[in-house]
Amino acid sequence: MSEASVQVERFSDAQAFLDAAGPFLAEHEAEHNLLFGIAATLIIDPERYRDQPYLAAIRRDDEVVAAALMTPPFNVVLSSTDDPEAIAALGHDLGRNRVPVPGVTAPVEIARRFAEMWAERHGLSATHAMAERIYRLERVTPPTGVSGTVRIATHVDRDLLIDWVGAFLVEALEREEESQVQGLVDSAFRTGSRTFYIWEDDGRPVSLASATGPTPNGIRVGPVYTPPDARRQGYGSAVTAAASQAQLDAGRKFVFLFTDLDNPTSNKIYQAIGYEPVIDIDQWTFRPAGAP
Repeated sequence: MSEASVQVERFSDAQAFLDAAGPFLAEHEAEHNLLFGIAATLIIDPERYRDQPYLAAIRRDDEVVAAALMTPPFNVVLSSTDDPEAIAALGHDLGRNRVPVPGVTAPVEIARRFAEMWAERHGLSATHAMAERIYRLERVTPPTGVSGTVRIATHVDRDLLIDWVGAFLVEALEREEESQVQGLVDSAFRTGSRTFYIWEDDGRPVSLASATGPTPNGIRVGPVYTPPDARRQGYGSAVTAAASQAQLDAGRKFVFLFTDLDNPTSNKIYQAIGYEPVIDIDQWTFRPAGAP
């Protein structure tokens, strides 16, 4: 079958995107929790991102076989797909519409194929930037022997949240833009799109987790951050377990999170509280060929 038989349908708003692609994405809800979550953020807070998002469903014979979205300046996020021509069709649509693509986030093989295709078509260098794993939880096994309690953050915690979210981005992703961090925190309070949970020990905040990005039956936890002077006390496990339980108590069937596969400690502690691995995800970045 020719690539021409695969068509890319683009959408101007996230609700229309979910109306079209949602049933396909829901067949593998955990694998697609990031796509669902970003779309939900666009619906709840349409001013969250500065530039017009890219939202697309790829169809064959009117059946959705893949989906993609991008909120510049962040990576294009691709769904799983079994259609061998879907990635090429998506690349053609992005290129034809002159959409700048800084990188790609997708299941391992999908990410590699898109990265190789995009780099070759545009004379770029593709670099594997991060290997991640998606986990899913249905029942919490709370850690024992951790002192302290959890509470929901309020506006009083704004400066602390900005500091800790910023520190997480620098440590985990090697990037931070202060305006983006402030926007994330302020958007959470303004729209209710994210709930921050703070673990306190003897009245002192020692760890942070947040829940955001709802899916039809679940929600994602992240980031989780504990400052260096409070680590190795179990606080990160405790706040993640508490945030996860709170979401299950609120009616979610699942809770999801992403881990960096280069961090064996985080992968171990999340499994200990009930998270089970689902799929591996890769991030690739693009830069001009020959650039350092």
